[in-house]
Amino acid sequence: MLGSIDCRHWSWKNCPKAWHGQFHGQKKGSTMILEAVADQETWIWHAFFGMPGSLNDINVVNRSPLMNKIANGELPPVQFVANGRTYNYGYYLADGI
Repeated sequence: MLGSIDCRHWSWKNCPKAWHGQFHGQKKGSTMILEAVADQETWIWHAFFGMPGSLNDINVVNRSPLMNKIANGELPPVQFVANGRTYNYGYYLADGI
């Protein structure tokens, strides 16, 4: 496992009025979304911050620079064996997005 990936909504108290509709989150008020990847030692080595709170996790992941690297095949070289099968790529642990 390369890391655990998740998104979190952060409240934005001083959001400009002109941006309020775009950044209106799941709850009352404006939010921005933080996408982060942490390893098993809780070291955060990727953060993508600033997407509008009106987006859900899947939309944020679709715009993520990390996912663009994965789609372009720019992954770190990793090889592991599970249940007798060899895999030549790593993976990210994610919740139910």
